[in-house]
Amino acid sequence: MLKPKLTHPLAIAMWDFSWLERRWPGAGYEDWDKALDELTERGYDAVRIDAYPHLIDADPEREWELLPVWSQHDWGSPATTRVRVQPALNEFIGKCAERNVKVALSTWFRQDADNVRMRINSPEDLGRIWVSTLNSIAEAGLLDTVLWVDLCNEWPEPLWAPFLGPDSGNSSNGDSGPSRTLPEIRRWMAESTAIVRQAYPELDYCFSYAAEYRNWQEQDVSFMDLLEPHIWMTQPELSDFDERIGFDLGKASFDPEMYEILARNAETTYRTDPAHWKNCLKEGIDLLAEWSRHADKPLITTEGWALVAYKDWPLLDWDWVKELCAFGVKEASETGRWIALSTSHFCGPQFEGMWRDVEWHRRLTDLIHKGDIK
Repeated sequence: MLKPKLTHPLAIAMWDFSWLERRWPGAGYEDWDKALDELTERGYDAVRIDAYPHLIDADPEREWELLPVWSQHDWGSPATTRVRVQPALNEFIGKCAERNVKVALSTWFRQDADNVRMRINSPEDLGRIWVSTLNSIAEAGLLDTVLWVDLCNEWPEPLWAPFLGPDSGNSSNGDSGPSRTLPEIRRWMAESTAIVRQAYPELDYCFSYAAEYRNWQEQDVSFMDLLEPHIWMTQPELSDFDERIGFDLGKASFDPEMYEILARNAETTYRTDPAHWKNCLKEGIDLLAEWSRHADKPLITTEGWALVAYKDWPLLDWDWVKELCAFGVKEASETGRWIALSTSHFCGPQFEGMWRDVEWHRRLTDLIHKGDIK
């Protein structure tokens, strides 16, 4: 188990699929040594990345053509690109190991030209592809660098788990897909986790979440080793911020007008009543801490605090985002329930406006490291 091994909470960055896809000149990850040196300079000791398990299981060394999941956000590639997952994954993990940076593995199930992710037809398939992935890492002698495995990012959102299909249940949670309270969704999680755990019992396992926090008492998380909720002030469960400013997260993936709306309205709305918006975030943090205590599972958050979508762009200032993220980190740290915290999901070199503020990162990573684990 991860928790007993820690003497203090970890400061973790979320580098998703950007670590492999954003490697053109100026994209931020073209030089892994430079990016990782900058990561440690800012006080981070862990990173969460996409391991592309479905592609490793299909053919780890094949060159895959990936389709863009969006064109407007600065995670991953905004256009068609090509990648080879192995040996790149092991090379990256090896560079992390050299710097004593631990690696959490996740997946966004990126779509390739053949859409091989749709070959996942059962929990057995989901478990098998992760065993294949961990085998490829273990064979390189790098398993000790792996912190935990998140079997699917923000489960069971259709964007990240499209293979669940329309027959995954009869209770919808809106844009977040089928409810995790459904027996079929729970079966997928429990059975796939059991398969991977049987192969690698020394690792911790979870599914990360981004919704359904208010009904946590109806959800079975007994088969997971930890909870990895992603939480933002702007989540519909916590506030009406996006609705007030006219922002649509779904449209924002390919519609540039959504960033114009952020530029016109986001900071202005926040500044009119920052205490209110901070209280919305605090309510969510307290809710997650209560879930953690009740389930007796430690918390990890690798994405969150302010708003989901932001980037370096005209009239988009980072100061208010950093202010709200710092508030979230402090509130979460004080609960003693988090064993790993991100300062935000923008803590990567492609977000220059936030990345260049080394002092801000150091201040928050120091705060994280000084926190208690209860």
